[in-house]
Amino acid sequence: MHRSWQFEVQGRRLAVMEWGDPQGVPVVALHGWLDNAASFILLARYLPQLRLIALDLAGHGLSDHRAAGQPYYIWDNVADVLALLDELKLKRVALLGHSMGASIATLLAGSFPERVSRLFLLDGLAPRHYRADSLPEQMAAALRKGNRIRRRGWRPYEQFEQAVQARMGGRYPVSREAATWLLERSLEQRSDGWYWRHDIALSQPSVVRLCEQQIAAFLTRLTMPVLLMMAERGDELDGVEPLTELVRDLELKVLDGGHHMHLEAKAAAQIADWIGERLT
Repeated sequence: MHRSWQFEVQGRRLAVMEWGDPQGVPVVALHGWLDNAASFILLARYLPQLRLIALDLAGHGLSDHRAAGQPYYIWDNVADVLALLDELKLKRVALLGHSMGASIATLLAGSFPERVSRLFLLDGLAPRHYRADSLPEQMAAALRKGNRIRRRGWRPYEQFEQAVQARMGGRYPVSREAATWLLERSLEQRSDGWYWRHDIALSQPSVVRLCEQQIAAFLTRLTMPVLLMMAERGDELDGVEPLTELVRDLELKVLDGGHHMHLEAKAAAQIADWIGERLT
């Protein structure tokens, strides 16, 4: 059973799902791109002794979109997560992040190491970095693509089941149960079909990106223990491994699972065991 609530940040509402023991160790969970807080439902079942707090990031799930024309830079999420911690009067917490959420957790922990006791990262460590000399071309390409995306808009599904099938067979497949959890929070029904709630601007590539030296600066600032859990059947491990040497207290685990391994029963049980061992 979960508790749902919202809070306000600079006039925007952000939605939260919360599970477990209200007096348990607080863990703030951050989902991946185009997912939502429901991606932690399965882990919550295995960690009832903790207070698991999952945020719908801006533009995702039931949270408000950013203002029209405002880009979705990954670092803006850091301010929203800090606002959540302040709303809950949590001076220091463990962060659990998946994919993009793992990158947000790392940026926050590198900027404010005094606010983070531990990092639990799922199939991601840091934002993707680019060669500095490629950044002008990346900016031009992102602006061109962004204009096309905003003109296009979302196309509706006639039936909820069509969306479930599409999510099950997407780039990162998930089970029917997991797809339903995610879509119940990501879709809304209108007169002509089922539409995505999340902001189409999220599909625009970032106009401003980070280079290798910038990413390294955040990773070397991680003073807390980091448990990095990577998916054997994902496609992120090769890019992440060279970065692990920059983190002073990092433990790497590789699980038999796909990119959404925390939504697969066997991998989720193992992830929960590792987290529980370190927090209880």
